[in-house]
Amino acid sequence: MLAELRGLNEECGVFGIWGNPNPAHLSYYGLHALQHRGQEGAGIVVSDGQHLRAVKGEGLVNDVFNEEKLKAVDGKAAIAHVRYTTAGGGGIENVQPLLFHSSTGSLSIAHNGNLVNATHLKQYLERQGSIFHSSSDTEVLAHLIKKSSHSPFRAKVKNALSLLKGAYSFLIMTKDEMLVARDPHGLRPLSLGKLGDGWVVASETCAFDLIGAEFVRSVEPGELLIINDEGVKSDRFADMENRAMCAMEYVYLARPDSDIDGINVHMARKRMGKQLARECAHIEADVVTGVPDSSISAAIGFAEESGIPYELGLIKNRYVGRTFIQPTQELRERGVKMKLSPVVQVVKGKRVVMVDDSIVRGTTSRRIVKMLKDAGASEVHVVISSPPMTDPCYYGIDTSTHEELIASSHNVDEIREAIGADSLTFLSVEGMVETIARPYEDENRGLCLACFTSKYPTEIFPDTILPHEKELLR
Repeated sequence: MLAELRGLNEECGVFGIWGNPNPAHLSYYGLHALQHRGQEGAGIVVSDGQHLRAVKGEGLVNDVFNEEKLKAVDGKAAIAHVRYTTAGGGGIENVQPLLFHSSTGSLSIAHNGNLVNATHLKQYLERQGSIFHSSSDTEVLAHLIKKSSHSPFRAKVKNALSLLKGAYSFLIMTKDEMLVARDPHGLRPLSLGKLGDGWVVASETCAFDLIGAEFVRSVEPGELLIINDEGVKSDRFADMENRAMCAMEYVYLARPDSDIDGINVHMARKRMGKQLARECAHIEADVVTGVPDSSISAAIGFAEESGIPYELGLIKNRYVGRTFIQPTQELRERGVKMKLSPVVQVVKGKRVVMVDDSIVRGTTSRRIVKMLKDAGASEVHVVISSPPMTDPCYYGIDTSTHEELIASSHNVDEIREAIGADSLTFLSVEGMVETIARPYEDENRGLCLACFTSKYPTEIFPDTILPHEKELLR
């Protein structure tokens, strides 16, 4: 099961637009804004009111699309996707949006997240005669919709969504309408915007800013939006359960200029940095530097709170992607050497506080610490603006086994020794929750903290399809 999940896990970005004369071109810009969420594949499916047409490929957005391709598929609406895959889940057949044709019409789906019951649903559907053309869990939804005996189409979608467990933000498009769904816990972000007379949906609000759209609101957990030429209608396919937005969206995944459920990511990270400084006030140092890019906000907050000056001690090569989302460990390690360089005159002879957002496997941290010491830093104190990641994520981030997580088998001092730091401090769970400051009153303030606490908001490995679910599958 774990091996199968590793092949399906993904952290992606979705974008959709309805009621605009240039949907393909605007989707291209929207995907540029979401490029940080996936760098291995991109796709756009456009509706002209009669047909759905796709353009997609492996690689970065700029590699996949050009003016000729975009002009060939323009219409009045589109859904789009940037994909990150783990080992075993690559290939053009898995690049989204997935597009399906049948005698009853065409259907396209884009998905951000991971379905923890996809394997059992897929096995059940195959026994019923379904044939799958990809290894993506997204395809399961298409088969569930097609198999449903409900009517009209949106009832089929609601029935299919009710069978899914895990994290998902779905965009589902036919020639007539776009349906937008967010899982009942709201594990993955999804927002609704307005552009002229049209509507826009995106994983992050930074995509709205790039195309000049106005943010309207977040899509609610368990909500189904129906967008067509008549406007937007809100429905529900499930009651909202305990809110559980992935905390790593605020820590690492999202762009700092995005707002997630009303919280600006940069400001949340800055508050986390300030709280981290309060929790490790014992550190004496000469300079604070952040590991670019996702740690810069926290480093600024740490410097402001501690009074230790902030400096650019590490410079990023802008033409190299994130090491965390490279598909193999060999590529991750090679990427660290390529993407970061120390500023020798800033760190030489100095006691350096190195702020980073997380430690996953520990290899990147070890290389950066060594890089700073090789550049002459007299001490390197590593401070992390999140708690130790002790447990796997099954909701779409590439940490699906305990073996991949150094904090799962090592205490803080053992990790400090492994990465070669003079000291190591993690932000407390309580400090992270309070400084993200989501406006909810439950214990976790509406956050999923599973990778830090092992308390998962959903069942992780549903081992069977329940009798009432079989009824829904008929």
